[in-house]
Amino acid sequence: MAKPADKLASYNAKRDFDATAEPRGQIGAGAAQSFVVQKHDATRLHYDFRLEWEGVLLSWAVTKGPSRDPSEKRLAVRTEDHPLDYGGFEGTIPKGQYGGGTVMLWDRGTWMPQGDVTKGLNDGKLKFTLQGQHMQGGWTLVRMRGGEKRENWLLIKERDDYATDQPDGLTKGTARSITTGRTMSEIAKDAPAKKVADARPARKSKNPAFVKPQLATLVSDAPEGEGWMHETKFDGYRCLASLGTTGTRLFTRTGKDWTDKFGALGRAFDALPCDSALLDGEVMAAKIKGSAFSSLQRALKEGHPLVFYAFDLLSLDREDFRDTLQEDRRARLAKLLSGVPAGGALRLSEHVVSHGPEVFKRACEAGAEGIISKRIDAPYSGRRSKNWLKVKCTRRQEFVIIGYSPSDKKGRAFASLLLGSHEGGELRYKGRVGTGFSAEVMDDLSRAMTARKTPPASDVPPEVARDAKWVRADLVAEVDFTEFTDDGVIRHGSFLGLRHDKDAAQVTVEEPLEEPEMGDDSKVGGVQISNADRKVFPDAGCTKGDVARHYERVGPRMIELIGHRPLSLFRCPSGIDGQCFFQKHDSGGMPDALSRVSIEESDGDAADYLYATRPDSLIAAAQMGSLEYHIWGARVDRLDRPDRLVFDLDPDEGLDWPDVRAAAFELRDALAALGLQSGAIVTGGKGVHVWLSLRRTRGWDTVKLFSKTFAHVMAAQNPERYVATMSKAKRKGRIFIDWLRNERGATAIAPYSLRARPGAPVAVPVTWEELEKLDSANGFRMGDMAARLDQPCPAMAVQNDLQSLTDRVIEKLQTWSEG
Repeated sequence: MAKPADKLASYNAKRDFDATAEPRGQIGAGAAQSFVVQKHDATRLHYDFRLEWEGVLLSWAVTKGPSRDPSEKRLAVRTEDHPLDYGGFEGTIPKGQYGGGTVMLWDRGTWMPQGDVTKGLNDGKLKFTLQGQHMQGGWTLVRMRGGEKRENWLLIKERDDYATDQPDGLTKGTARSITTGRTMSEIAKDAPAKKVADARPARKSKNPAFVKPQLATLVSDAPEGEGWMHETKFDGYRCLASLGTTGTRLFTRTGKDWTDKFGALGRAFDALPCDSALLDGEVMAAKIKGSAFSSLQRALKEGHPLVFYAFDLLSLDREDFRDTLQEDRRARLAKLLSGVPAGGALRLSEHVVSHGPEVFKRACEAGAEGIISKRIDAPYSGRRSKNWLKVKCTRRQEFVIIGYSPSDKKGRAFASLLLGSHEGGELRYKGRVGTGFSAEVMDDLSRAMTARKTPPASDVPPEVARDAKWVRADLVAEVDFTEFTDDGVIRHGSFLGLRHDKDAAQVTVEEPLEEPEMGDDSKVGGVQISNADRKVFPDAGCTKGDVARHYERVGPRMIELIGHRPLSLFRCPSGIDGQCFFQKHDSGGMPDALSRVSIEESDGDAADYLYATRPDSLIAAAQMGSLEYHIWGARVDRLDRPDRLVFDLDPDEGLDWPDVRAAAFELRDALAALGLQSGAIVTGGKGVHVWLSLRRTRGWDTVKLFSKTFAHVMAAQNPERYVATMSKAKRKGRIFIDWLRNERGATAIAPYSLRARPGAPVAVPVTWEELEKLDSANGFRMGDMAARLDQPCPAMAVQNDLQSLTDRVIEKLQTWSEG
């Protein structure tokens, strides 16, 4: 849509402001990036979706309203930009006026763009994260092709913790205004407003007090060994977030309260399920243009959106965790943030256990400042120690500004800044920096510096001091440089920005220290396994070395079944009692024995997925703490053609094993009645996978629709036994026939994979005759595998018996469903 010079010209031209109470269009100066949704009963009912951007509200009319179901693509017609004041409008537009009808404030909050907004609008694809009362998590607007008068877009929910399979679950039951509590009919009658509960969490505990943050010691090389976890070194402002009765308070590393300075960022913590908490993290600019640090300076000055990367949890609900181990704090933090939408303003920092040098190398190649390495068994000390180490890709240092050299060029405030650092109780000269300044930055620095007559440092060389102008030594500059000369001054320095979060009196030069000793290693199948004696399954006495040997043993058979399939790895680097997490992308630090394939995801972006091609791929993943392997239903050579269909029988807590086992046989027989032969895998948990191998003749949509229909028919015919929706409430006393594993990107546990559960159970393919005699789904252990490998594999028999979802099979299912 071509925009006039005045963004609100179209809005104003359509309205008679003597007749309507809508606000007159004026370009605003808001910077909080709000969004608002207004339920609008005009010619026909729709929802007006609006995003604050560059002083106006970008607007779309969503005809059926937004849906949390990612499979629902809701038509969103682009309309004229609206003024920011419209975000507070609720009332009735008179009949005969443009958009005449009742308007309700249905939702509002903040939004976070994922990528360049202008480019997204031009290209027809805008991704963002919402934090509202009704709409939350990741969303995408995609422009449809065509030459219509108006731009037709589609509003689509991303797959995350806020997604559901209920198409209208978002708009159903939300028929009152979020600000006045009125219904549409009450708004139309101009009824008085009702009391509306504060949308912010009603936290009952006091905000935890600020504590001194843990600081890292600079070293030359990244530590090796399984005892270390490694994170990207963020180039922003260190921040402690205190949550409690007064909301969220945000503190700098020196204890300054910057809640107001960080603006709307504090609302990002509202969704956390706690009464109080103290989180450690780093504030960054949401959009990086140039260096990360200069982007943050610009975002703070101009009001652009910020993000908070959380990397430690110091207290939760009045319980202090600073004396607990790093890995335990990390696990608690991950659990606390588990419901936070990916890509939002609040994010969990990524980390990799072990492989420090490789992680550091990849960080530098990606342009990062460096990495932070943390001992996984260390407490939080609140001081600088060797339990946290920092390794820098380039020389970066804070310096105190002690003066400047005047410039002889017109319009340039100075030629270079003179820098110093505190050493031995006095301020010492450390050189000059003359690059990295824009005209705007120079003007800001000139206003910030306070003149003084004498030099703050006594050792400034005469040739430098001769023309220097001295300033009060209270400003801290972040500078990138190549090295220190023999005289101790910087070479090839570049100014990055001022550090308002650091005290000039505390600025000293950091010199790398020696890194600590690392642990012993051993080899399994040619793969180096560090800390092989670490207990991974404490109750079973199984170690990391045992896990690696298990995958060495079953690896050849597993590769025949799961080779060349994209994987999701379930990693527990410290054992099942420590932090565990899924990893499907190569985020850096994963071994070269695992292969990579670039896959376009549902949002259109591509990511590198991992897959295995040989047994040592599985062992190498085990070295990285991988316990479970979950597989796609397609192989990397034809990702659009699934060759595996699986139903996961997931019982409610109250059901016994015989119920699940009987259900497996019932599904087998129902599939057989359609002409499909299937096999069974006991999952090592509570359930059974009934699965079959497919000829690659159908796409994902057909396979997904078939499995969904089959599951729903089974549930409809046996409602007292089965349910086909993921709702926990509806599952009570029933078995969930999980058909959702049959869509692109979904995974199922791999045969012969360990499960990260007490006892170290294994998911094992079985014959139907064996299944009839089994006492549980989790009865197989590592020690049982040698005997099973001496026998024919039931899964290989199923994999070689290719089935087809023919038209006749689909017709039979249709007839069955109609009967």
